[in-house]
Amino acid sequence: MNQTYSLRSFGADLIELLGSMRFAVSLLMFICVASIIGTVLQQNQVANSYIDQFGPFWFQLFDQFAIWHVYNSWWFLLIMAFLVVSTSICLMRNTPKMVRDMRSFREYVRGSSLRAFHHRVEAQSPQAPAQALQKLAPWMQSHGYRYKVRQDGEAIMVAAKKGSANRLGYIFAHAAIVVIAVGGLLDSELPVRLQVWLGDKQPITQNMLISEVPETGRLPAVNPSFRANMLLPEGSSSASGIVAVGDGVLVQPIPFSIKLNKFEVEYYSTGMPSSFKSYVEVNDPDTGESFERLIEVNEPLRYKGVTVYQSSLDDGGSKLKLTAYPLEGAGGKPFPVEGTVGQSSQVTLSGQGGAHDVTVDMSGLRVINVENMAPGTEPQPKAMIDHVAAVTGSAAGASNEHLRNVGPSVQYRVIGRDGQAYEYNNYMLPIVLDGHAVFLAGVRQSEAENYRYIRIPADANSSVAEFMHLRAALQDPSLREQAASSFAQANASNDTQRPLLQRAVQGAIDAFARGGFNAIIERVPENERESVLGFAVPMIQLTLTELYDMDRERRGLEANSHTEEGADWLRLAVLALANLPDYPAPVFMSLNSFDQVQASVFQIARSPGKNTVYLGCLFLVIGVFSMFYIRDRRIWVWITPEGDGSRMQAAMTSQRRNLDFSQEFERFRDAFRRLFT
Repeated sequence: MNQTYSLRSFGADLIELLGSMRFAVSLLMFICVASIIGTVLQQNQVANSYIDQFGPFWFQLFDQFAIWHVYNSWWFLLIMAFLVVSTSICLMRNTPKMVRDMRSFREYVRGSSLRAFHHRVEAQSPQAPAQALQKLAPWMQSHGYRYKVRQDGEAIMVAAKKGSANRLGYIFAHAAIVVIAVGGLLDSELPVRLQVWLGDKQPITQNMLISEVPETGRLPAVNPSFRANMLLPEGSSSASGIVAVGDGVLVQPIPFSIKLNKFEVEYYSTGMPSSFKSYVEVNDPDTGESFERLIEVNEPLRYKGVTVYQSSLDDGGSKLKLTAYPLEGAGGKPFPVEGTVGQSSQVTLSGQGGAHDVTVDMSGLRVINVENMAPGTEPQPKAMIDHVAAVTGSAAGASNEHLRNVGPSVQYRVIGRDGQAYEYNNYMLPIVLDGHAVFLAGVRQSEAENYRYIRIPADANSSVAEFMHLRAALQDPSLREQAASSFAQANASNDTQRPLLQRAVQGAIDAFARGGFNAIIERVPENERESVLGFAVPMIQLTLTELYDMDRERRGLEANSHTEEGADWLRLAVLALANLPDYPAPVFMSLNSFDQVQASVFQIARSPGKNTVYLGCLFLVIGVFSMFYIRDRRIWVWITPEGDGSRMQAAMTSQRRNLDFSQEFERFRDAFRRLFT
């Protein structure tokens, strides 16, 4: 029996806790803190960006709380569920009391207790109580009061009220919290996660075709709520989207198929996208119905309870034609490479260690690159969200005289023999920087980094071919030796100095070929490096001039280093060769031409909670209006006979006794005295 009582006591205490105002306010505070995190910290980014921002230790700690996607984290959904329970209990406990209080006139208040009210008034009337009541009733009705009369012997108690709907404000406001929270839970990842936690669904972590995904990796078509992505190249169709769940994905079928007939992107004069347009064909397998529709940003397709939004754009498998320039050794010759964006290619290179294969992943093609070409800046490929922001208006009105469309660029990853992978971003056309036409070649090791660029000077044919010839010549030991000898022959003051100068030049040019200027000064004390570079830089430049002329003569071309254009080009080439060790790549890919295949990225969603949230917002408006604009007023008038007349006692009260209430009581007091005197 004691155990049963203990369980009942625990249950009662638990209900009391869940239904308490303190518990609900605490939950709201946690939700506010989570909302701050979700607003300040950019959500749903790649893990590397968070590791770079916080470091490995803090990343692992914060990852336990899933702050990278706060609004779908387990603890946020749990708080929302507790808020629904807490507010529902509060409603169930207090709504009947409030309804009874709204309907009650409280006519059984004792007349003697009216003297305890702060806002009270007394008066005497020469009329009998019944006649005084007849005089009071019209005044009550004209001022919007409903009243009830209780006869207590010869005395009369009149209880009047207006604005009782004020209590509805509390009911509707609390109901709004419940309804909005339920709507938020319906539109969250909770329905999908419940199927993973309680069902047999297993997110897919391997790369495979959608047709190969097993049943455990597919959500039901009648899934009540989901938010998925669909990438659709031009000319292709699909009837399923991809839902991200943790580190894997699930396939979400939809009740119709979408075929992308045409995808259009319009641009501003600056080159920024102004609009995305997807011309699609919708096919319903259940009815056989087929129709065409235009999907734009802020103009989604709605059909069969599913909404299809224009999210962004991507590459749908463009065909690329490139020229590969080996960057190892002196014997490699350029060769053509064909690839497809989103696929890998095997490239065979012949270096000092013999022929070997490297894997090249063609990761992207950007036909339009709008860059800030202000002095002192380097272009950086824009994230897709930046292009979407331009379409949706946040960048549409931006004005910058330095914005330029610098033409197409290709992004690829090279995976070497050691498994090390770098990402590269090379522009197809030369860009004029500081008055010179150069090709920009960028490299980075992860998406969390910005690209680091080297500037390769464009030759007379607007290509990198001449620079690659010079690079190969620099890697030829015999040519370096001849160039060093020629430099010593031209610059030594006598025969005794010539071999000494040649050895010095030979050592410097060999070190430069190995690692740029850093290789020359790596063993020089810090305080002497500036003076050494002051001597080495012009010596290297003059030696490379000899080397360049020898290489051109060997190729049957006329030496042009003596011309002004040739000297400028060679100066830029020396700087590029000095920076080439910072471009760790076995091969350089130059984009020649491409056949673009565009793809539209759609976000498909079934959100039954949307209408629920709208209903909750309506409840909230009603609740706030009722609480702040409907004023609750109660008046009691106690009429007792006194001689031939009556003695009147009246009191007035309200839930909020503010300045307006005091002024209203003063008007009531004056009217009451005029009425009975």
